[in-house]
This record gives sequence, C-alpha cells and structure tokens, in this order.
Amino acid sequence: MTRLSLGLAIGLMFPTASLAEGPVLFYDGGEKMDGSFNESAWNGAELFATTEGGTYAEVVLPEGADRAELMRQYAADGYDPIVAIGFLYGDAVGAVAPEFPDTDFAIVDMVVDQPNVRSVVFREHEGSFLMGLAAALATESDTVGFVGGMDIPLIHRFACGFTGGVKSINPTATVLVEMTGDTPAAFNDPERGEEIAEAQIAAGADVIYHASGGTGVGVLDAAADAGILGIGVDMNQNGMEPGSVLTSMLKQVDYAVYFALKDHADGNYSYGVQSLGLEDRGIGYAVDEHNQFLLDRMMIAEVEQASYEIISGGLSVHDFMSDGSCPY
Repeated sequence: MTRLSLGLAIGLMFPTASLAEGPVLFYDGGEKMDGSFNESAWNGAELFATTEGGTYAEVVLPEGADRAELMRQYAADGYDPIVAIGFLYGDAVGAVAPEFPDTDFAIVDMVVDQPNVRSVVFREHEGSFLMGLAAALATESDTVGFVGGMDIPLIHRFACGFTGGVKSINPTATVLVEMTGDTPAAFNDPERGEEIAEAQIAAGADVIYHASGGTGVGVLDAAADAGILGIGVDMNQNGMEPGSVLTSMLKQVDYAVYFALKDHADGNYSYGVQSLGLEDRGIGYAVDEHNQFLLDRMMIAEVEQASYEIISGGLSVHDFMSDGSCPY
C-alpha cells in the first residue's frame, strides 16, 4: 500500500510523476490517529483496502502548508479520486477541482459546488439531540456541559442539537456551552479541553459532551478523573475511558470515505451533495462492553424512540446552520 505521511518530511510535500496513481486522502489538521475525525476517515480507507484490495496514499498536512497548492500537485500527478477530510479544505477543493475536470474529488463536512465533486455532509444535530436526551436522563445535578472545538456554525450545530435533546427531557436543566477557540488549533488542544471541562464540572456539570476532535481527549480525561460522565463523538470513544463514557455519537466519516473509494473503483462514482443522518445510518450512537451498564435499557428505549420519531418526521430537531439560531 502506498502511503505518504507528509508530516514526517517536508521534502515529500510535492510528489513526482514517478509515484503511482490512485486515491489520496488529505487529512484534517493535526494527528491522523486522533481517536476521532481523522482516524475515522483512515478506518474507512483501511476497510476499502482490506475488503476491495485497493491502495491509497495519505497526506498529513504539514504546518503552514498551502492546501490548494499541495492538492494541485497530487491532481497533476494523476491521483484520483482526491478525498479531502474536513471543511478546511473547502477553498482548496473549490480552486483545484475546476482545473482538473477529469479528476474526481470528494470532500467531507463541506459543500463544494463543482461538477466533479462529491460533497458529504452530516446531520449532526440529529445525533446530538440523542446525546442530549441521554445526558438529561443520566444527570443527577440537572447541569450538563458541551465543549466544542473551533467556534464555527458546524460546531454550534452539535451544541444546539445537544441542548434541544436535554431540554426535551428536562426543560429547566442548565446546559453549559463553551468553544475551545476560533482557529483550527481548537481541534487539537487536549490541555485546553481538560481546562474547560474542569470549569464546567466545578459549575455543577456531571455529564459533558464534546465535539472537538483531538481536544476531546482532554475533555474525556477530565470527566473520568472527576468521576462524572463524558460523551464521545465521531467514532466510538467509549473505550478511551471505560466506564466513564456514557456513549459516543457516531459520525460515519469512515462510511463516507469507504464509499467514495469503492464507488470510484467500481465505476459508480456520483457527484453532488450527500446528506447523511439517522435515516441513512450516517449518524448513530455506540453501545458496547464499555458503557452497557451506563446506558441502561430505559435510556436506550428513550433514545430509540426519539430516533424513530426523527426519522419518521414526527420530531423536528432544529438545525443551527439553517438560520444561525438555537431556539432551545
């Protein structure tokens, strides 16, 4: 399998024509094995390699690198499809895709309106609503917390959905919401995540949900150390602090990556926007040996009922990104 980890050597930033053609993944900033967003994307690529016998290259973005120029070099060398993980690649894909109309592109968490781009977005508010419902059922203090990464509308979508789920069970509950920062570094700051979580715990929170990438490692650590419950995100993080993570909201980035690679290999690649939510199994939640005694049958029944109602249209979850507001 061809793999390039550009975080290891700046000399590999610009590939040469001798490199094999094939798919390439551009990871979001920070670490590839972050236990969250990037690692989920890697899992999808690995599933493709294992089940389909495919190969792929990887780009872990060097600090300060020009996303568009780096992507342009890979496109020029014949890599196809080019799969960009994260909204931060929106401008790069928007600039490079028109220059290479015969190359297929995919981007996760952003819509790029070009005829050769597949844009995969998720209805995170639906899954976050379920996390809020679970938190409201688990809290004993009637105060819960949310720690977001970068202060952008996408992360407010998580926060608003979570707040709606909490309020659906306990309208008088307190929901503490704080973002980690206003730059991409906010997704890779476990120490700051721990500080925010500790402050929320001091304010009475006994369940904290995070949507903060690698920063969430600190959030879950702080929750476990304080003897309260954390809630993971993106991939199953229940095992990161066994017995202290109530559940994890699953955002199937792996699903998006796997099918982008498989569809291209099969000659079935499609373009436009794919919006994945509970109905599509692009969003879900995790129950395993690490949390089966925390998320009891009553809680699961409540969560499943709410999930059914969201899918059937009987329950509407407000999407912060629809109007920039949170009515809860």
